[in-house]
Amino acid sequence: MQLAMIGLGKMGANMAQRLIKGGHQVVGYDRSAKTTDALAAEAGLTPAYSLAEAVGKLEQPRAAWVMVPAGEPTESVINELAAMLSPGDLIIDGGNSNYKDTMRRAAVLAEKNINFVDVGTSGGVWGLAEGYSMMVGGSDAALSHLRPALETLAPGADLGWGHVGPSGSGHFVKMVHNGIEYGLMQAYAEGFEIMRAKDSFSLDLHQIAEIWRFGSVVRSWLLDLTANALADDQELSDIKGYVSDSGEGRWTVFEAIDLDVPAPVITHSLMARFVSRQDESYAAKLLAAMRNQFGGHAVKKADG
Repeated sequence: MQLAMIGLGKMGANMAQRLIKGGHQVVGYDRSAKTTDALAAEAGLTPAYSLAEAVGKLEQPRAAWVMVPAGEPTESVINELAAMLSPGDLIIDGGNSNYKDTMRRAAVLAEKNINFVDVGTSGGVWGLAEGYSMMVGGSDAALSHLRPALETLAPGADLGWGHVGPSGSGHFVKMVHNGIEYGLMQAYAEGFEIMRAKDSFSLDLHQIAEIWRFGSVVRSWLLDLTANALADDQELSDIKGYVSDSGEGRWTVFEAIDLDVPAPVITHSLMARFVSRQDESYAAKLLAAMRNQFGGHAVKKADG
């Protein structure tokens, strides 16, 4: 099939390349003309230097896959596309949009008879070679047009992707997917820190990660990546212990609260990321002060 890839960051560029290798025609547009030109030369992408030019190079029914940051950038691009497209055309949001925004956008586009599909996409930088896991929301009619591209992007035509429900459901499932990811990552991080703290055993953490990768019930792709990270420097001396979050973990916790569903592991893992960003914790200081007040426990004085 033919489609436009709007946004050629790392994920969008890799997806465009996988589609081209699979025999699809891809028109690509990025705010950076340099990025667009590089991918055109490297992968055979058909370059476009504006949204209007990208749409103009598509045959009807047209399909535009949006891969830009969630929030205002996605809102702006979808609104611009909606003004250029015709009834029967298709917009795909493959980013990490909040599912409530997705439902709203789908309703607005439906009034213009423009199809809309939300594709929660997982695979990161490895997706080009390994394929992408995709959680798809939208109507059956919209999905039928997009199916050839999804089958090419996935690890297999019938593996790693699926139509999970109506508009918004794809991004909802991806949100929960990322919340689970937070919890898994936190469990691995805590376990390896416990082993590192056992000085008397002098454990080789990379060796242990490699042992666990095969046959263990805790083996996973995240463990594979952990082993990669530990291979050269177990002390991770070049990395600051500051962990960002892109929003999906927060949304998962909010949803759990709204639905009265207990989610202590995911919630704790999100809080742990917040802790990682504090150079010094005021709460920890206050805890030390309270112990000193009621029990006379010694406190460590700040330097200077």
